[in-house]
Amino acid sequence: MKNINYIINGVLALAVVILFVLQFTGKKESGVTKTFTAEESASGLLPIAYVNVDSLLLNYNYSKDLNEIIIKKQENSRASVNQKLRSLQTEMQDFQRKVENNAFLTRERAEQEQARLMKKQQELQDFDNRLAQELVSEQQRLNEQLRDTLVSQLRVYNKDKGYQVILSNTMGDNILLAGDAYDITKEVIEYLNKNYAPASK
Repeated sequence: MKNINYIINGVLALAVVILFVLQFTGKKESGVTKTFTAEESASGLLPIAYVNVDSLLLNYNYSKDLNEIIIKKQENSRASVNQKLRSLQTEMQDFQRKVENNAFLTRERAEQEQARLMKKQQELQDFDNRLAQELVSEQQRLNEQLRDTLVSQLRVYNKDKGYQVILSNTMGDNILLAGDAYDITKEVIEYLNKNYAPASK
């Protein structure tokens, strides 16, 4: 059994070496058939570009509108939970006062009221969790909507530009170093905002 493992490992190592040699010594062919213009050849620029996603999200009007939707939903959720919480706190304080003043006729009645308040507290926690989950789902849905819009708009934008690759860069995460000539963020933001018509409120 050990011999088979050694043989398999040896064959795999040999295959990696052969692929490595072919990669760097063989004639390279590319599926990219774009013919570069004289201007592109003279400038030495490759047909790639990148967009700084952080700047795009801060300056693209559609992204701002979607962000406002999420913020309003967060505020509404928080207000709803806070209102129910205040009501529960008032009831709990009232219950505490009644216990201190022996206002309940029987111990059983006091325990029933306490159980009711505990159930109400649990329902409030469940309500808060449900609203939080709904908010996360809504945010994911809006993020997908934004991404789909960006991709479709970039396809139209790129018809005239002819880039083979447009990369995204978030806080220097994907691209560690690139020349300024490859950064098309400002141009893309202007294009997107020009073509964005906000829905009437």
